[in-house]
Amino acid sequence: MEALKSSLPILSFFLLLSLHSDSFIRTALADGVTPAEAKQLRDEVREMFYHAFNGYMEHAFPLDELRPHSCAGEDSLGGYALTLIDSLDTLALLGDREHFAASVEWIGKTLRFDINKTVSVFETTIRVLGGLLSAHLIASDYSTGMKIPTYDNQLLTLAEDLARRLLPAFDTPSGIPFGSVNLMHGVDEHESKITSTAGGGTLTLEFGVLSRLTKDPIFEQVTKNAVRGLWARRSRLNLVGAHVNVFTGEWTQKDAGIGTSIDSFYEYLLKAYLLFGDEEYLFIFQEAYAAAMHHLYNDPWYVEVNMDSAAVVWPLFNSLQAFWPGLQVLAGDIDPAIRTHAAFFSVWKRYGFTPEGFNLATLSVQHGQRSYPLRPELMESTYWLYKATRDPKYLDAGRDMIASLQHSARCPCGFCHISDVEFHKQEDHMESFFLAETVKYLWLLFDLAVGPDNLVENGPYKYIFSTEGHLLPATPEIALAQEHCSYFGAYCNTGNIRNESQASDVPSNSQETYDGSLYGRVRTGIPSDSSLLDSTSISGLIKGVCQGLTHGQKFGISYVSSSHKAPEKSRNQRQSNVAESQSVMIVGSQTSDYSSSENKNYHEKSPESSDGRPGRNTPQKS
Repeated sequence: MEALKSSLPILSFFLLLSLHSDSFIRTALADGVTPAEAKQLRDEVREMFYHAFNGYMEHAFPLDELRPHSCAGEDSLGGYALTLIDSLDTLALLGDREHFAASVEWIGKTLRFDINKTVSVFETTIRVLGGLLSAHLIASDYSTGMKIPTYDNQLLTLAEDLARRLLPAFDTPSGIPFGSVNLMHGVDEHESKITSTAGGGTLTLEFGVLSRLTKDPIFEQVTKNAVRGLWARRSRLNLVGAHVNVFTGEWTQKDAGIGTSIDSFYEYLLKAYLLFGDEEYLFIFQEAYAAAMHHLYNDPWYVEVNMDSAAVVWPLFNSLQAFWPGLQVLAGDIDPAIRTHAAFFSVWKRYGFTPEGFNLATLSVQHGQRSYPLRPELMESTYWLYKATRDPKYLDAGRDMIASLQHSARCPCGFCHISDVEFHKQEDHMESFFLAETVKYLWLLFDLAVGPDNLVENGPYKYIFSTEGHLLPATPEIALAQEHCSYFGAYCNTGNIRNESQASDVPSNSQETYDGSLYGRVRTGIPSDSSLLDSTSISGLIKGVCQGLTHGQKFGISYVSSSHKAPEKSRNQRQSNVAESQSVMIVGSQTSDYSSSENKNYHEKSPESSDGRPGRNTPQKS
């Protein structure tokens, strides 16, 4: 009886919330976007990018970030042209060979990290390390259409140097890294021992890719140990808190949620599995996701709870939660993603932007969390849901987002933070992630609607987006598909090694076994034809160094012999096979409508932060 009484206030709160939500969300409707308008919107987003990028290059470069209202610059992270590095793969995505090549050349010749600067491990990893790796993978590969003839791995060399300067942060009893490190002297003796879950658990993609490219496993090992260190300290409910002591392993803030200080921990669990095929990440993700949906999800919103008792402690929509529907698309859990996105977008519709905090009890902006710092998370989820469903309402949402940015955030040299979403007051700062993510996802949304002609949708690989929106390709060299490997200590297919001596760039059969599909590890129904696919059986695994990969194996390109031709299929058969091959499911029991583009040759994102990922709550990050 006492337990029932104690639960009544919470039950009353959620009853009130559910009654208000439907009427609140129904106001978020818009007229349909026509195909011609979709093309105009795509071009408008491109113009938005160059308005901000050119403003940075003219008024702020080589400082880190732009002050778009006063047309000046500032060093906010480390003083190494942060916005340029963060923008590199967006330039490539837009097909801007001239600016991309010039930027890569300048960075390769000029940038150095042997500087006496203390930087955020998290922000430096996702923005700088991720930006360098993504640009390297594009600039070094002919099949991306953006190969730079004079490029000689300068960005990869810089990335390795930077990562080695971050390694001292991982020297802790728990394996969870310090939040900051000095690039020249390592961790200061007075450095805080408190870090966020996102700060310690959102490093696996960048460091893992670096290990595969440099053939040095240390980078992947330390970041995986950090994830294990965090997960080992989960509660009996399989929830993790927001802040932890890296020496004692004790939680210093036990609020569990999917937003502030925790968000991308969940994101990188799933994405590390999708990119690397490491099932340990998948197991942790499945456990963590199930716990989040059971204890945090109050359809369609998410709340923060005590990680030990699951008691609600914070009935708040935090703007960083907006990435979650996009993650659910990748996991194949579409229905709750649709409902949650509708709820989140209703907040945008009400104010023209999403405030950092929206109180779900009062249905009003949370005091002290009134700003919108040009965050990309809602755009990201909008893109993924449109990609999964092709529902035109997501184009309507994207159009509304562009209109708000153009009307209220645009300023003389770029786009300004909004310090108050109710009064649309501008603040003189533009985060680098505006160019790395916000406009990138909007452009991808409308390019997909028009008929995609870009590296992500039509390129030679499937791509995983980092939490900073950087493009990480699932090549065999990175993804370690079962029949290929590329670095010491990997497990290699003995059958593949046995046949390696007679391998050539054009195999004797018509297609290599590896088809470049990222989602094949999860569950796909890729239609196969025995006349087209290599049927070489797997004879076992050995540990060691594989023999050299062919060009096709290294980059996941399928070479088709002209002597074989696929039998003609009817239109209905082809449509059926395509639908089957695009099914993805990791969680839940429903099938996903998520679709990925076919693999074609392409020719041409402080521990004490109150409202965001570590360091993203204010212009000052280090």
